[in-house]
Amino acid sequence: MTAHASFKKRIRDRMAKTGERYGAARRTLIEQADSADSHERVWVSPPEQPDASVIEHTGRSWNEWCDLIETWPEAADGHGAVAARVLAEFDVTGWWGQGVTVGWERITGRRLVNQMSDGTFTAAVSRTITIDATELREMLYDDDDRSDLFGGMTSEMRSRVGVKIPRIRFDVGTVGISIEEKSDGRATVGVSHEKLTEPADVAQWKPFWTEWLEALDAG
Repeated sequence: MTAHASFKKRIRDRMAKTGERYGAARRTLIEQADSADSHERVWVSPPEQPDASVIEHTGRSWNEWCDLIETWPEAADGHGAVAARVLAEFDVTGWWGQGVTVGWERITGRRLVNQMSDGTFTAAVSRTITIDATELREMLYDDDDRSDLFGGMTSEMRSRVGVKIPRIRFDVGTVGISIEEKSDGRATVGVSHEKLTEPADVAQWKPFWTEWLEALDAG
């Protein structure tokens, strides 16, 4: 039985016992888990997903996962070892296997917000804008156009033509740019500025890329 199905069974069992509707029974079980966990652990930083989501998709609350992982020898071996054990021993998807591990790292202070498993930081933003997606891709690969596009900043294209997310090296870090073309003449452009060394870099570059996308949208 999957974790998701197991949680649904707990909901149905409570409905049969109490006569509650599905939504009320689900909320009560989540609140009970929150209440049981609230006094046991101080979170250094919150995980991306709320407790309700991790309970519904894995059958355990965040604090239950933290308590479990910290009994494993893999907890001392880093992200990869913990994620591998979660995926090997529990019926969760690959996404949730990684998500549980990252959540544990954030809650326990092993990973800060925007920090990657290698210790570097990433500033990520996205926006749906009015732009010719094909033209934008072509500009990224042309040295002169790319210089104009990024306000004269020194850059080096690191990806071959045709990759889904071209990566560009700057003086500070590497930027991946995804372009998803829409049917209405717009495109969703995502910017992921990777290999930053500290949280202050994220605070600097995230507003920069937000303004850059706004400028592209303004034309």
